[in-house]
Amino acid sequence: MAAFAPVTDADLLRARADVVFRQKLLEQNLQALLARVQKLRNAPPAAQSVGASQMREAIELAVRLAEMIQDAAQPKRRRV
Repeated sequence: MAAFAPVTDADLLRARADVVFRQKLLEQNLQALLARVQKLRNAPPAAQSVGASQMREAIELAVRLAEMIQDAAQPKRRRV
């Protein structure tokens, strides 16, 4: 598994304009998260307790990232 690369402001800006990039960014980050969750599930109980809080934080961040990407994809509504 590759090292996690944080999403930058430039990535988010590009994701707003590029649907293909946005989808790829989301897929890559969710795959990395799922791989780490699977690794933690297969770890001995002592390792699970050490990494459990970090995994909860990672999952919360992944959800926030997905929401940000989805929000960026939606066209802004104009007030009349």
